[in-house]
Amino acid sequence: MISRRLVRLLPIALMVCVTGGIVAAQDDDGGSRGVSPGDSSGSYEVSGVNVDVTAKTADAARTGGWRLAQRKGWQMLSQRLGGGGGLVSDGTLDSMVSGIVVENEQIGPNRYVARLGVLFSRARAGALLGVAGQTTRSAPMLTIPIEWSGGAGQAFEQKTQWQEAWNRYRTGNSAIDYVRPAGSGPDSLLLNAGQAGRPSRTWWRTILDQYGASDILTPVVRLSRQWPGGPIIGVFEARHGPDNHIIARFTLRVGNGDALPVLLDAGVKRLDDAYQTALRNGVLHTDPGLLARPPEPTAIIEEEEPGEALVETTDAVPALGTGTAISVQVDTPGASSVSGAEAALRGIPGVRSAITTSLALGGVSVIRVTFDGDPAALRPLLEARGWTVQGAGTTLRLRRAGLPSQSGATAPTSPPPENAIN
Repeated sequence: MISRRLVRLLPIALMVCVTGGIVAAQDDDGGSRGVSPGDSSGSYEVSGVNVDVTAKTADAARTGGWRLAQRKGWQMLSQRLGGGGGLVSDGTLDSMVSGIVVENEQIGPNRYVARLGVLFSRARAGALLGVAGQTTRSAPMLTIPIEWSGGAGQAFEQKTQWQEAWNRYRTGNSAIDYVRPAGSGPDSLLLNAGQAGRPSRTWWRTILDQYGASDILTPVVRLSRQWPGGPIIGVFEARHGPDNHIIARFTLRVGNGDALPVLLDAGVKRLDDAYQTALRNGVLHTDPGLLARPPEPTAIIEEEEPGEALVETTDAVPALGTGTAISVQVDTPGASSVSGAEAALRGIPGVRSAITTSLALGGVSVIRVTFDGDPAALRPLLEARGWTVQGAGTTLRLRRAGLPSQSGATAPTSPPPENAIN
């Protein structure tokens, strides 16, 4: 028997179906601040699947409609990824489908008519279609959604519908690596509407290190209501960097106040498209001032005593200091991968310590590494040990070369020697 728990997230019911039942997204914080980010798992999403099924009961019709949506969604995904659109068994589909999104539905006594979306597991569907699971993404971007309404701007000072819209958005398929704060704890003090207008690179570097990011995105919406409950006009701006450069600006409108979530969701989708276009065009590059630079060493020149000859030494003398703190983001599918990543980092020459500061089993954990030397010198040492390194400065993103980021795979094996006998 399928259990069902429904939660109203949009003007239309948004339900996520997982194998064996429905998982309802709930807000963990009942207060005025704090919204947990939505799905960022990177599932393949197929939307706009229309079904019309008749059965003896309403439940049987709905179950049949979702089953039909899985089949249609798989054909659409297969054609989109170059797989030919062939069918697979319902048992295989059940193991690959991670969720059903109800975009619109009408339920009768024995009929089910709906427009649905289907979420497919990237690892399982990609393996069946022969598509590599690893995709190129941007550097980690700290995302600060700011909503202007009634002449006041708010980011995380209070819970806003603009913040909720960004946390609802599934960012796994985007080329932008969004770092989305929940808005709880110190977020309201560090990430407020005034912070977006501060150009100080030193202050921004301090904040970015706290969240494990290397750049800033500031999506802004300015809402104008014609009259209470009437049309709403939203002016959306895609801003980037410490200088708040505008990448794109557009205007959307809805006819009544109840459709505000629909307006904001559409704005988030278009802003994400604008950021991805800017990334492909090379516009979304990190400001050099956000990259931490260690102080230049001061050369000490001693005067030569009369009669003494200068002796050139070739032995390198290690500099004494506290080391440079570097935030390293690593995929950690299990507990063993956390300890393995820490051990691998400690084994690199020059690394004093490697301590996990943010643990996310099944996701991306942050390890704080203390390194003696320039952070740029750590990159070739990591790459020599089979890591793919992204980011720069004191924030790095590590993945095993040639393997999907969400799997617990090990480093690639070396090819056999030329004189090997098959």
